[in-house]
Amino acid sequence: MSFKSLIDEIENNLHKILEDMSIYDISFTVEPAKPGFGDASSNISFLLAKSLKKSPKEIANLMSEKYRQSQNILVLKVEPHQTGYLNFFADWEKLNQLILSESNLNEFGFIDLGHNSEIVVEHTSVNPNKALHIGHIRNIVLGDTVARILKKSNYKVNVLNYVDDSGLQVADIIVGFKHLGFAQQSPTGKKFDHYCGDDVYVKTTEKYEQDPNFEEIRKNTLKELEDGASETAKFADTITRRVLENQLETCWNLGVYYDCLNFESQIIRSGLWSKIFEKLKEMNLVEFENDGKNAGCWIIRGENNEEDKVIVRSNGTATYIAKDIPYAAWKLGLIEDPFSYKKYEKTQPGNKILWQTTLTATNEPKQNFTGNKVITVIDSRQARLQKIITGLMSKFKSTNDAYVHLGYESVTLSSDTAQTLGLDTDGKQAQMSGRKGLYVDADSVYDLLKNKTIEETKKRHPEMSDSEIEQIAHYVSVGTLRYEMIKQDLDKMITFDLTKSLSLEGDTAPYIQYTHARASRIIEKSARNPSIDVDFSLLNDASELSLIKIIGLFEIYVLDAAKNLSPKVIARYCHNLAVAFNSFYEHVKVLELGDEKLENSRLCLVNSFKITLEKALELLGITAPEKM
Repeated sequence: MSFKSLIDEIENNLHKILEDMSIYDISFTVEPAKPGFGDASSNISFLLAKSLKKSPKEIANLMSEKYRQSQNILVLKVEPHQTGYLNFFADWEKLNQLILSESNLNEFGFIDLGHNSEIVVEHTSVNPNKALHIGHIRNIVLGDTVARILKKSNYKVNVLNYVDDSGLQVADIIVGFKHLGFAQQSPTGKKFDHYCGDDVYVKTTEKYEQDPNFEEIRKNTLKELEDGASETAKFADTITRRVLENQLETCWNLGVYYDCLNFESQIIRSGLWSKIFEKLKEMNLVEFENDGKNAGCWIIRGENNEEDKVIVRSNGTATYIAKDIPYAAWKLGLIEDPFSYKKYEKTQPGNKILWQTTLTATNEPKQNFTGNKVITVIDSRQARLQKIITGLMSKFKSTNDAYVHLGYESVTLSSDTAQTLGLDTDGKQAQMSGRKGLYVDADSVYDLLKNKTIEETKKRHPEMSDSEIEQIAHYVSVGTLRYEMIKQDLDKMITFDLTKSLSLEGDTAPYIQYTHARASRIIEKSARNPSIDVDFSLLNDASELSLIKIIGLFEIYVLDAAKNLSPKVIARYCHNLAVAFNSFYEHVKVLELGDEKLENSRLCLVNSFKITLEKALELLGITAPEKM
């Protein structure tokens, strides 16, 4: 339990004191303290002020006296602060041993928040008409990291990727292939998804502007896509599957994997919508509009002066929200599953099976990828639609938090990075648009990061083999991309800058990875296997205690990240941990001390840092190389 053991001990003793005072239902907190306030502090005095009719400072004095009579193992002393907080100081010799010993266990950082309950995380969900661009990567990395954190918190996580293979953007590339003469093979050396996005999609959308008659072809193509038996639909399935294959390769390269692929075309043809529509009418969640601009339509009433939302037009056709409602209900297991399942043609790295839905009977066993709770990662521009779906699902499920929209803001490129990648933005940030061809695909960003890292690594380590440099460059490039997408608040736009993101200083993945390599080098240089059979009392320097404390806070950060679906919390933890280690590194020597006991104690600390950072980075999908 590491540092949480200290907090648990304090909480238990405070509850016993309150019981002795016949005081109940006080929801106080005990948290790691800010510098100068001990090791942990509690707000309990402020919450008792009204009932005891005393000032927080007076209550802090009273509670500290009572606390000193408690049985303590990890608390050395308690002090009232003049502000009213109750501050606790740890017995660091005991806490050192507890934290550093537990950090060596495989389950270190594991918390039982989910109690093995099933939860769905849906992310990526990109139109299969082009390569993934840098804006998509925020969605993909965010969803993958949330899934990793929830698994660490004892949830059974089902990761889904909804393939929008029947929308306008797919219709556009089919128009390009069928009516503009584009070859079905991409030019030599160009991935098919890049070809579809850079050439077919862009040129087709330009054609609409040049020739308005092409809009009619687009509409007819869209209708034919909805008819699964049509030649157009069959052709579209072939094309989109090829694009999807390339998109998945990009995701797998970034360490992102899925449990099941779901296809919008199958949702439409499955009959799920008609079942959900009847249920919506039975529950009076939709209304038939007799008057006004929406006369003859089925609508969902807007709340708080929001416009009504049409879900079935007056001609009987369903709007795009009609695809999302039954899919949301399916994810929650609220309707009978109409799908069969088969394994995807390619196995994911690590031999992880990827399933996909199908409307054709198979010999494979029935799968279940639903959950008691669903988290869907979609950018903030879809907030209105997601609010409607969330509201409907809460009424179906009778639980407010059964369906969660995890929104985020968009990604732009710095002007320097845009210029490096061939976009002319007149010195401004690059706003991406797939329709106009103004976007930078994720593969290109990865390649540029990798080439820059290879170049730098060769300068620093000319003795390294090409294969070793290649692997380090891959780890750094993936780590850089993922970390830049995670470290920012979700409601803040990201401006991605290649040069800054690769810096070995500041809040970057390479800085954290380099710190891990530094720790690895110390252990390698020692020519010893670090052990926990050491004298923990020797670790009493302020920089040592600060590092041990942050190591011990790992599971508290995991709990915070899981409860709030906030990967940034783990990113911040990794950075804080690296900063604390570098401070330790600058203040004390580890080797060549002439004191073997002290060396072994410090090596134990270095190794605990290394193990903990690896575990934390793993939650972010980042590998820490042994050398950089």
